[in-house]
Amino acid sequence: MIVATEKNILVNMNIKELFFDKSFLRFLLVGVINTIFGTTVMFVSYNVLHLGYWLSSALNYILGSILSFFLNKYYTFQNHSKTLRSAIYFTFNILVCYLIAYGVAKPFILWILSDSTQSEQENIAMILGMLLFVIINYTGQRVFVFKSIYKNEKDVT
Repeated sequence: MIVATEKNILVNMNIKELFFDKSFLRFLLVGVINTIFGTTVMFVSYNVLHLGYWLSSALNYILGSILSFFLNKYYTFQNHSKTLRSAIYFTFNILVCYLIAYGVAKPFILWILSDSTQSEQENIAMILGMLLFVIINYTGQRVFVFKSIYKNEKDVT
């Protein structure tokens, strides 16, 4: 028997425990709301306002993150820790997830779709970036940002 602590919770959780519970379903619901909002912002910024790949995708996450923070803090993870601390962690998590997801997606799609137009490559890269971001972000929020939900767990076997 291993006692769960903040340091070993991720190591001792299996994939089923991490991704298939009520918080993950709530996270997906919040994600639908954010996806509709953020995707509209991103693709209108890129295709209508011609703001470019990085600015368009960044606007998606800057504006969507404000809504996401409050919905995930209080609804998804039911976290009641101090808002300033969790907001700082949340911001750091979003930044890291964004840089990893979109930093991996664009070069990968440019390599895979080298014969496509720049617009096609970047639109597809933004879609892949969104998918990568969801997986990385959920893990970061659950384990790092809003980890106080684990304090009531007694044992992890």
